[in-house]
Amino acid sequence: MLKNYERPFKEQPKGRKASPLLKAVSPHDNKVLASIGEAINRSGLKDGMTISFHHHFRNGDYILNNIVKIIDELGFKNITLAPSSLSTVNSEIIPYIENGTITKIHTSGVRGKLAEAISNGALEEPVMIRSHGGRARAIESGDIKIHVAFLGAPSCDEYGNASGKGSHTTCGSLGYAKVDAKHADCVIIITDDLVPYPNMPASIFQTDVDYVVKIDEIGDPMGIASGATRYTKNPKELLIAKRASEVIKNSGYFKDGFSFQTGSGGISLAVARFLKEYMKESDIRAKFALGGITKPMVEMHEERYIENLFDVQTFDLAACESILKNEKHYEIDASQYANPHNKGCVANKLDIVILSALEIDKDFNVNVITGSDGVIMGASGGHCDTAAGSKMSVIVAPLIRGRIPTVVDKVNTIITPGETVDVLVTDRGVVVNPNRTDLIERLKNASINLVTMEYLKDEAQKLVGKPKEIEYDDKIVALVEYRDGTIIDVIKKVK
Repeated sequence: MLKNYERPFKEQPKGRKASPLLKAVSPHDNKVLASIGEAINRSGLKDGMTISFHHHFRNGDYILNNIVKIIDELGFKNITLAPSSLSTVNSEIIPYIENGTITKIHTSGVRGKLAEAISNGALEEPVMIRSHGGRARAIESGDIKIHVAFLGAPSCDEYGNASGKGSHTTCGSLGYAKVDAKHADCVIIITDDLVPYPNMPASIFQTDVDYVVKIDEIGDPMGIASGATRYTKNPKELLIAKRASEVIKNSGYFKDGFSFQTGSGGISLAVARFLKEYMKESDIRAKFALGGITKPMVEMHEERYIENLFDVQTFDLAACESILKNEKHYEIDASQYANPHNKGCVANKLDIVILSALEIDKDFNVNVITGSDGVIMGASGGHCDTAAGSKMSVIVAPLIRGRIPTVVDKVNTIITPGETVDVLVTDRGVVVNPNRTDLIERLKNASINLVTMEYLKDEAQKLVGKPKEIEYDDKIVALVEYRDGTIIDVIKKVK
């Protein structure tokens, strides 16, 4: 039964963790199968079941589209797709939604033509949007029951020990896939690098794997290690990053042994660079950095500004190389990263997180999934997880993008509730959530000029006018689940 969101940490877990089927493998059994089709047939997949994938290969992924195509050719119908996220490359599955092969989707995000199709009502059932921590919670609680997990791995041995490093491709951490491997009834590893036993160190272990299939290519190496890393030269973005760094420096949390997470966008990476300079000046070292790990994080780790890296998703080649060679660059799974219903996720230990926003409203609610036209274009990711877990969440965003305001009366879609957002830094000023009187006092004492959300909203409207209201149909195309399993918002079909 669906429950509405009330407040962070109100909802508490009950019962026991979900578990996969008990199975045994005899000493001479062979897990390596000749084809994906044979693996699907031996998996026990039936109409109406749920299949899962990870998105560590991002837009370089060849696996999800290919398997959905094969499932369609084998005649299965009414399948629920439960990947950790969907990328623009996955628009190829639209025909399989139209013909009834795929009828439900659970995901963190969706982009491109597939997102447009869903926003226009392609599915009868609403898509369930979950954060990365929320997905791990849903799998462990049994809210998502994965029947067959198809997990791509850059290398694997014949018994199922799978790694994010291969001779053809590499993706680093398999943090999202590890949760699926532990809870799916059937786990199929798909690799293009079948290596001698034992393939150690492994991310996914033989004890969780049913079958192994070798194919020619699991993905495009350039797309897999694509560089979400983007160093900005945009003066406006650099100004925002500089201001955000000053906020962090004077927040009271910037001290020896602090912890932080930044995203992979241009502003976030620039914040990390400014922060490094402050750390150098003040002889301050961070205890750990968390999340999607990027080249700047690796550089700070190797220069001993960050002692430990906790990596659920590796964003670029430098980070892929680091996780293999740096002893304190740790792979973690999505539950360890941000599941609110386990016995302590790493997000709970964060001091500071820097996050982006498409929109933020007067109540500090943040939208990172729907555009100004109401169409889905992004992902929940770890946004609400880290905002809730950290001592201070900082949103960085320009006041306007083109002719589109960032600060609005009411966001199109709430992904992160305002009570977990502490600071907004824009090119036109810094706003602190009125609930954080401690931060307001510290930043004022540091002579940081604070403005109000109302001021920023008015400034945005002076520049680009009041946004035209989006016209929606009554049909709900997506449910947005907060990390605790309650429903925080819905996305309706655009007219």
